[in-house]
Amino acid sequence: MTTDHSLTVESLTAGYGDRTVLSSLDLLVPPGAITAIVGANACGKSTLLRAMSRLLAPRGGRVLLDGRQVHKMPAKELARTLGLLPQSPIAPEGITVADLVGRGRHPHQGLLSRWSAADDAAVAAALDATATADLAERAVDELSGGQRQRVWIAMALAQQTDLLLLDEPTTFLDVSHQIEVLDLLTDLNADRGTTIVMVLHDLNLAARYSDHLIAMADGRVHAVGEPGEVLTDETVRTVFGLESRVIPDPVSGKPLMLPIGRHHARAGAPSLG
Repeated sequence: MTTDHSLTVESLTAGYGDRTVLSSLDLLVPPGAITAIVGANACGKSTLLRAMSRLLAPRGGRVLLDGRQVHKMPAKELARTLGLLPQSPIAPEGITVADLVGRGRHPHQGLLSRWSAADDAAVAAALDATATADLAERAVDELSGGQRQRVWIAMALAQQTDLLLLDEPTTFLDVSHQIEVLDLLTDLNADRGTTIVMVLHDLNLAARYSDHLIAMADGRVHAVGEPGEVLTDETVRTVFGLESRVIPDPVSGKPLMLPIGRHHARAGAPSLG
């Protein structure tokens, strides 16, 4: 199954206070695919996700979901189709894991509707998928950073949206749990056709796990396309100010970026063919 919702950004300008972060940005999110957004700090990655999810009002341009402006859609209607996991979310003090994950079902609740068996099933599936079922009765503020991150992802999964935006979903996770989370998102995309857009700091994980890669610089899209087209020596140099060599990943066949750094540049980096 592949979702056919279209999410597009047209001439988007956005920022905070007197500072403009995004400038006339245009973007098309491929439906049913995994898109990763990469770029240096303060390039506008998180601002873009906030604007796409209507948490941040644009100063110019618009974000369209199936041809409708997201900033004019009723919040609950939007939340049934598009979900967001922001950076460093804050849970209410003392809330349990099960209660927090259950809040992901809020968009599916009507004024008169009660909690249903379908809600129970969605929460249980989200807890199982993120390996947090054994934490269900624990208070969220008692958990480690990695555990909390998996619980927040469970809440996003319980929302059961067709489009899911995640801002650095592997934050606070050790490398094994980073891979688990990215494998989980890949399964979600493959099994349900969920369109996923995620901001990642790790270029190599972004390239390995995405179908579509967006490299941003200074509030604009510098390069966009398949990972093999986007992750190049030139892109890394322009976007990150870093000399590198990009070679095929021996595991996935996707591009693999090897940073050179000043020490090895002085020593003379060997040719990688």
